[in-house]
Amino acid sequence: MILLDTLSSTADLKRLSREELAALAGEMRARLIDVCSRTGGHIGAGLGVVELTIALHYVFDTPVDQIVWDVGHQGYPHKILTGRNGRLDTLRQEGGISGFLKRAESEYDVFGAGHAATAISAALGVAAGRDLKNERFKVVAVLGDGALTSGLAYEGLNNAGAADRDIIVVLNDNEMSIAPNVGAMSKYLNSVQRNPLYNRLRSKIGEVADHLKDHGPGVLAVAAGMVRKWEESVKAFLTPGVLFEELGFRYFGPIDGHDFDVLIDTLGAVRPMSGPRLVHVITQKGKGFPAGERGAGAAEKWHALPPGHDPATGNQIAATAGNPQYTKVFGEGLSALMQTREDVVCITAAMPSGTGTGAVAKAHPKRFFDVGIAEGHAVTFAAGLATRGVRPVVAIYSTFLQRAYDNIIHDVALQHLPVVFCMDRAGLVGEDGETHMGLYDIAYMLAVPGMAMVAPKDGAEMLALLRTGLAYDAGPFAMRYPRAVVPAPVPAVAEIPPVPFGTWEVVRRVPGGAEVAILAVGTMVLPAVEAAASLAAEGLDVSVVNCRFLKPYDELTLAAVMSEHRKLLVVEEGTVVNGFGAYMASVVQRLDPDVRVAVHGVPDRIVYAASRARQLASCGLDAVGIAARVRALHESEALTG
Repeated sequence: MILLDTLSSTADLKRLSREELAALAGEMRARLIDVCSRTGGHIGAGLGVVELTIALHYVFDTPVDQIVWDVGHQGYPHKILTGRNGRLDTLRQEGGISGFLKRAESEYDVFGAGHAATAISAALGVAAGRDLKNERFKVVAVLGDGALTSGLAYEGLNNAGAADRDIIVVLNDNEMSIAPNVGAMSKYLNSVQRNPLYNRLRSKIGEVADHLKDHGPGVLAVAAGMVRKWEESVKAFLTPGVLFEELGFRYFGPIDGHDFDVLIDTLGAVRPMSGPRLVHVITQKGKGFPAGERGAGAAEKWHALPPGHDPATGNQIAATAGNPQYTKVFGEGLSALMQTREDVVCITAAMPSGTGTGAVAKAHPKRFFDVGIAEGHAVTFAAGLATRGVRPVVAIYSTFLQRAYDNIIHDVALQHLPVVFCMDRAGLVGEDGETHMGLYDIAYMLAVPGMAMVAPKDGAEMLALLRTGLAYDAGPFAMRYPRAVVPAPVPAVAEIPPVPFGTWEVVRRVPGGAEVAILAVGTMVLPAVEAAASLAAEGLDVSVVNCRFLKPYDELTLAAVMSEHRKLLVVEEGTVVNGFGAYMASVVQRLDPDVRVAVHGVPDRIVYAASRARQLASCGLDAVGIAARVRALHESEALTG
């Protein structure tokens, strides 16, 4: 890393020649591949913006000039150039540097982002703040990795174009988010890139202009200028410039995002201008990573790497056989259920691989809908389908479904429409860190009138509850499950009966009752059983209930448990604020004030990147932590939540 090791700040870039910048790009790609192969990480988008990142820091005076990245997936090269290369090996590790942009980490990280399409809105806010304070610097929003499929990006474009502030939007067009981009805008941009008429005309116009310029002064030089202006007119007619210009942006592009001469010259010309400008840059996602460039679907598959991969092949090093992830079990199970239910469709928001629904897309392409990074639209689209007797299954990460909360209430719940929400990555998510934590779905879904909500203890129960949800037609139904391996092998879905609606399961009952019963939610059932076994060896008997239905709760089982236990410990892998424990505390207080309820879940704080096991242990949500809480509860007369 000869050149990389000589850089102490972005100012050092400006002393390098363009040939050296190309060599630097090669070193940065090698560094990214090496580190991400060991730590895991979102490698594809970062590899695609290496040249663009170098060019931005080369042309603009960062950190005075403000660059807002969207999303943080693109930010790894930016981290390398802004003083964090020496710590890159700690990427996504506990106490290490974040996998996303993080304001507390560096003055170069203008705005934190782990969810797509925030850049334009945030950058416009920065620009407005600059103008209110009479400051002088440039603001750049780098929109990419499919963020232009999100409605928030259009809201930002609309407002920024009308505001007429000094702001630059760089559209990093790599034709991909995680899966291939969908929607009219993607088709529009792609048609321009591949338009042979546009490319032939632009090439011929350039040849004529260059010939006139090189073969005489005076009239010929003026003619060359006129030809170049005509080229701009042709470009405006045949490129997305028409759309962006109508929105109020001066449009430049499309340009090659891997050509330093074009990048630096274009950005250098755009920088001193004023008003809203948009630079359309074409890049290749995963560029330089052999496994990410080979074959159909490679860019989607290698959007992110798990830890421990061969940097050349992308193959897992020393892979061990084991149970599949909940994600895979869900996707294959839903696909199998759809074989017998012609009315069921599946919807996801640019995440067919992340939600496991790629299996559905392959088996049932006409009943699979990827709407792009547009979670709100996904939910309202599902509501519309439900009005026609179609049963939609909406598969979206817990953290991303937060963006569609109004749609869930207004468009689904208030109309009692039977939409099934399947929330992957619920709970603690490990190395992806705070932007991707699925800690709030219990709290926000319990608050929705008419919402049924469940949490399975294992993979088989997940499919059983999915069958229950598909049979439920009185309103919306939500199921949460973790980013984890299922704890036991899962039978074929046809062999798994549905769970009776609204029922709990007593998995450990102490004959004659006991002082404490654990009301365990989803992933907490098995560690609660393990904790109960260890406590029994100490002479402390504890009952354990699988509260698989959070809403409606099982009134009969709760009444029976309350009759035999005077202390209840609710254990959930979600925030303790307004979660299931808080819900049960209010219910029990109303039914029998003498029964006391304690809540054990994720504390009211931000949980940062670490392994999922480490996060669970730090929150006391493993068997050891649950047992310790039961002991404290048993020994204490005064309970605290």
